[in-house]
Amino acid sequence: MSKKYLVLGATGSVGYAFTRELLKQGIETDILVRNREKAKKLFHNNPLLNIHVGDVLDSDMLKDISSGMDIIFHGINYPYKYWHQFMIPVTSLVIKAARQNRSTILFPGNIYAFGNIGEPIREETVPVPSTKKEQLRFELENMLQEAADTGQCSVINLRLPDFWGPNVTNGLIKPLFGNAAQGKSMTWMVRADVPHQFVYTPDAARLFYMLSVEGNLPPYFVMNYGGKVVPGVASLANDISTEAGSPNRLKLLSKTTLKMLGWFLPVVRELNENIYQFENCIKLDDAKMRLKYPEFEETRFDYALRETINWYRSETD
Repeated sequence: MSKKYLVLGATGSVGYAFTRELLKQGIETDILVRNREKAKKLFHNNPLLNIHVGDVLDSDMLKDISSGMDIIFHGINYPYKYWHQFMIPVTSLVIKAARQNRSTILFPGNIYAFGNIGEPIREETVPVPSTKKEQLRFELENMLQEAADTGQCSVINLRLPDFWGPNVTNGLIKPLFGNAAQGKSMTWMVRADVPHQFVYTPDAARLFYMLSVEGNLPPYFVMNYGGKVVPGVASLANDISTEAGSPNRLKLLSKTTLKMLGWFLPVVRELNENIYQFENCIKLDDAKMRLKYPEFEETRFDYALRETINWYRSETD
């Protein structure tokens, strides 16, 4: 019998990619969104898609649509300035919903809880959070692990670095791909000569799907996926501009500029807290994933760049 999937955050970055992967697999999929028309546009009225409209903070509604689901993808991710207000309450509600029939929660983890670490992050590396955002991510993972350890649900935590792909429109990726798609100068933070790790979201989605159909994982399973390390964002910008057929212009925002912008823009102020991520190479070690799935083939780099650029262009047509 095929598993039943509910995707939360389906119109966001990784949630969008995971929903597309499920539909590609021919799986009937339920999603919870705030904007039905946006979902219809993103997924082209796919007949396999069941769209529920509402707020994930509505506990009764979330429990109702989660009833009978085998897999709940927790792709809810508020803007930085709302993390502390909403992320823990939302995660608590997702756990509560999964508890009904011991569903499996799929969770896109990240590198935040490990701080400015100088060695590759392995699955067993102990987090040492030092900022508010790092502490919050540490608490989220602890909540999920405790829920799994106490038999409330199962959890698959796939840790990812920064990611890019179609429908990834955050403040890091849009100024690269979105600007290049329109022939504008690209922008990045602080340094462009430091190696940086990126994941293409459809590849992450495929791994999530592969993990979701595994039959014998422990209740709490964590795995890293590091994707590709580029020599620096200057190199990535050159590749993007080549695929886009646009001028290779990259502007760097200095720490001083970011500090000044932070006085007026909350999102930049929040970004400054973890500015070390743009000064150093924080890297996930994904040897465990490569060993588990030796057949896993990532999307060819030039094709992935082109698909992302084309998606941005389609959004401005």
